[in-house]
Amino acid sequence: MLDLKDVSITFHPGTVNERKALDHVSLHLDPGDFVCVLGSNGAGKSTLLNAVSGTLPIDEGSIILDGMDLSKKAEHIRSRYIGRLFQDPMKGTAPDMSIMENLGLAYSRGKRMSLSKAIRKKDHQYFFERLKALNLGLEERMTQPVGLLSGGQRQAITLLMASLKKPKLLLLDEHTAALDPKTAAKVLDTTEKIVQKDNLTTLMITHNMKDAIAHGNRLIMMNSGNIIFDISGEEKKKLTVEDLLEKFAIASGKELDNDRMMLG
Repeated sequence: MLDLKDVSITFHPGTVNERKALDHVSLHLDPGDFVCVLGSNGAGKSTLLNAVSGTLPIDEGSIILDGMDLSKKAEHIRSRYIGRLFQDPMKGTAPDMSIMENLGLAYSRGKRMSLSKAIRKKDHQYFFERLKALNLGLEERMTQPVGLLSGGQRQAITLLMASLKKPKLLLLDEHTAALDPKTAAKVLDTTEKIVQKDNLTTLMITHNMKDAIAHGNRLIMMNSGNIIFDISGEEKKKLTVEDLLEKFAIASGKELDNDRMMLG
């Protein structure tokens, strides 16, 4: 489904600040894989997602999604196949437009039509059912502006918008980082439900070790622009935070000193 082969990105090349953000990274995702990406600040996690989405051009290597070579495709071309959520709940929605209008825009992505034509009668029921499945009561507030929603509700709407058209790949860039722990847990549960229901191939960045262990079927750890280990199946199910810290120390030759990751 997704194949990265020897992907490299160098920041500030040829200067004293030159840094290898991605160092010949290779990664394969099967259809339906839900991969959690861990790593301390500067490990290369967001750069990896930016490379896949087209936000950052790659210096070397290739990115293949479902047989399509995206390596040199522009970000807006890739967005036809890739859904993405960011840390900031304010990104990804139009605050002055209603929930229904936002969903209508997402649902008509890639088509040339007016908003009134984008939202058809049969779509109303579909949006209602998808909102109801979130179990947040938002199906009764479809005409309200998104700007009136809480951060967690807004992030749930953004997640729904990103998955409405069942993208070939869903990228989640610490999409619960700006939320309080209780709300973050709800959004993660919602994420798991949507990913499983639609069998979405997903890459999710998180700093929270417990969340990375609890969600998804695979876990990769990054350090200094490299993937230093990749765990899946029964091994992942049995993981503990202590196991992760030990694996990081062995693979990287140093202890993990990011408190945010350890305490999550």
